[in-house]
Amino acid sequence: MQTTRHWTLGAKLSLVATPFLLLAIASIGVLLWMSLQLEGGAASVNEAGRMRMQAYRMVLSLGTGATQVLPQQVAEFERSLLLLRRGDPERPLFVPWDDRVRQRFAAVEQDWARFRQRLVGSASPADVATLAADAANFAAHIDGFVAGIEGHLSRWTSLMHLLQIALMALAVVGAAVLLYTGYLFVLEPVGLLKQAIHRIQGGDLGARVDCVTTDEFGTLAAGFNGMAAQLQSMYRNLEARVHEKTAQLEEKHERLESLYEVTNLVTKALTLDELATGFTRSVARIARADGVALRWSDETNRNYLMLASQGLPQAMLDAEHCLAAGDCHCGSPRAISGAHVIPIRAGQVAPMAHCARAGFETVVAVPIRLHERLMGEVDLFFHARIVISDAERSLLDALTVQLAGAMENLRLNALGLEAAVSQERGFLARELHDSIAQSLAFLKIQVQLMRDAIAKGDPQQVQHVLGEIDVGVRESYGDVRELLMHFRTRANAEDIEPALMTTLRKFEHQTGLKATLQMQGDGMPLAPDMQIQVLHIVQEALSNVRKHARAGQVWLDVQKQPQWRLALRDDGVGFSNQDGPPDETHVGLRIMAERAERLGARFELLSTPGRGTSVVLTLPATPRPAAIVAPPQAQVA
Repeated sequence: MQTTRHWTLGAKLSLVATPFLLLAIASIGVLLWMSLQLEGGAASVNEAGRMRMQAYRMVLSLGTGATQVLPQQVAEFERSLLLLRRGDPERPLFVPWDDRVRQRFAAVEQDWARFRQRLVGSASPADVATLAADAANFAAHIDGFVAGIEGHLSRWTSLMHLLQIALMALAVVGAAVLLYTGYLFVLEPVGLLKQAIHRIQGGDLGARVDCVTTDEFGTLAAGFNGMAAQLQSMYRNLEARVHEKTAQLEEKHERLESLYEVTNLVTKALTLDELATGFTRSVARIARADGVALRWSDETNRNYLMLASQGLPQAMLDAEHCLAAGDCHCGSPRAISGAHVIPIRAGQVAPMAHCARAGFETVVAVPIRLHERLMGEVDLFFHARIVISDAERSLLDALTVQLAGAMENLRLNALGLEAAVSQERGFLARELHDSIAQSLAFLKIQVQLMRDAIAKGDPQQVQHVLGEIDVGVRESYGDVRELLMHFRTRANAEDIEPALMTTLRKFEHQTGLKATLQMQGDGMPLAPDMQIQVLHIVQEALSNVRKHARAGQVWLDVQKQPQWRLALRDDGVGFSNQDGPPDETHVGLRIMAERAERLGARFELLSTPGRGTSVVLTLPATPRPAAIVAPPQAQVA
């Protein structure tokens, strides 16, 4: 198969310029050679003229009698003849030999042979006069030789001038040819391409460039035509693409709106019923479903309970209020992950009978999973045959993930609330047992003693027991007031000083005693739960002061660095540490010690008879986390 040869732009320009370049190089070479010959010929003319002068010098030397220099002059003349015969490339010196020049040079050599013999044999003045005439004839022969050389040089000079004119003509013709080929191969294609570009810029997308060459400009024209065709095609399809992109953006916008709506719902829902009802309503609108069922599954995934529905007939709701796993395609624990389409056929027997009777033709089942645990299922019902896209499938999966997270949060919140209530009840029971229960047990004993005294008819014992009962009732009343004060205590997330100040003011109001608070240093604030326990210890210590110390003033010194240290001291009666604390029937000291132990703190009780008592609480350098320090604070008004 014959292939077409493609000439590149460089090859075309080289093909046009090469002949002119070769001719120019040849002409320049010939001119250089002719210049060299002319220079050598001129040097030979000078050397021939020198020979003529040398001939006259030899005759003059002989006439003057200076025969001693004659041999040297003869040798110098012969060297000149030899130089003309052989030439000298270094000078350069070349005799332009031709037949005429050779004949005349031969005549010069013959005359020199005769003239040399005459020079050697001449001694008399008459011979010298004759020799001078011979020298004139010999010089005439040399002039003829020079004239032959000059004639030859004259012809070469004419030829060189003619060659120079031809070289100039060649330069002009070559420049014209190169300009024409440059226009034909370069400027004209560039002009056509420029015109096409202007037409494209003007809005004429049908502009094309004729590919008349196979060189680079032909390739460029073909590329331009392809680009213009693609641009024209893109412009034609631009409206369709804009519509397509707009639809995609609208779809993404709707997806974001749907996610935002469901996110807003799950963050605001406080109960499971509110969450389920709101979710079914939202997902029905988002998926454009004719009906929605939200089913919750138990831990074993054996039963599916209908939590909420939207658009389903009452008969279907009654029949599918609680589905056993496997009774229907809906609520299957072995369902594949992600949304999947379940077609419904007319007249189909169970398990799709209820859906078929309700007029639905397609069900989209979306499992509700959280950390690979199946929590339930969302079923979307449609009256028509549908196919969901990947984007819709992804959106439904994302919505169910948010629903699963919200359901789990509600469950965890309920468990946390239940645990908090249980801890609160335990805390109240412990407080009542450690304070009021002890007082009530003491009163119960006193009542029995009162009965025994009445039965015995002992008035003094009755009065004594009655006094004890009065003291017990007063202590129980005081304990109840202190418990109420404890439960009203609030912690400050930044500083405990306001709470301590409030506690001391309440103590002053109840007892009439002066209470002073002194804070030293700066330290990290205590956790709220730890603040509560510290306040309870301080309140219990103040209660002991009120009950037993018979003090006139109380001081509370708080040191924050290098670790928290609280010292509550009074100026009461005190007691001896060797005999143990007085009134062991009361449990205040044990309660304070137990609270300090839960905090990981060191509890110290220092007392001197007649000089008061000090309660010192030193917290650990790194307090325990608040979550494990103590149960939540009771919220009792």
